[in-house]
Amino acid sequence: MARLILFGPPGAGKGTQAVSLAKDFNIPHVSTGDLFRAAISGKTPLGLQVQSYLDQGQLVPDQVVIDMVRERLAQMDTNGGWLLDGFPRTIPQAQTLEGLLQEMHQTCDRVLNLQVPEHVLVARMLSRGRKDDTESVIQDRLGVYHRETAPILDFYRTRNCLVDIDGDTTVERVTHRIKTALADLL
Repeated sequence: MARLILFGPPGAGKGTQAVSLAKDFNIPHVSTGDLFRAAISGKTPLGLQVQSYLDQGQLVPDQVVIDMVRERLAQMDTNGGWLLDGFPRTIPQAQTLEGLLQEMHQTCDRVLNLQVPEHVLVARMLSRGRKDDTESVIQDRLGVYHRETAPILDFYRTRNCLVDIDGDTTVERVTHRIKTALADLL
C-alpha cells in the first residue's frame, strides 16, 4: 500500500511520472485536473460549481477542491493507496488534507518533490509546443508556484515524509530514482 503526493514545479514531469507510479504500485492516479474534467462532463453538483468558477475566470476555491478530493479518496479503489497529483497547492490545502486523512484514518506515506532547475523547466515547457506555453506565461506560472506552492515543501519536510528527487535527467532515470526512494513501500 502506498499513499503518495507527487510534487514539483510546472514542467518537472509530474504527469509522466504519475502514470508510471500508479501502474507500478497499482494505485489510482488522482489528478485534480482530471477530477474537474470528470465532474464537469458528468454535470455533478461539484462539477457545476467548478464550471461556474472557471467560466468566470476564477480559481476554484479550496473548499470545492477539497470536497472533490474527499469524494475521490472515499471511493473503493483507493483502499490500497493513491497518488495525488496537483493537490495540495497551498499550505491551507495541505493542512486541510492532513485533517481529512486523519478523519479517514489514513496518512500520506511520501511526498515526492521533483527538483529541476528553472532554465530546464522553461526549455521543457517551450519545447512542448502548446500555444499557452509562451515565455511570459511560463514565468508567471513559475512565479505562482514559488509564491504559493513551494512553501508546502517545508510543511511536509517537518513531517519527515518529503523526499527530494533530482528530476533533471531522463524520464527513465527519474523513475528509477523514485522507485529507489520508495523501495520500502514496494
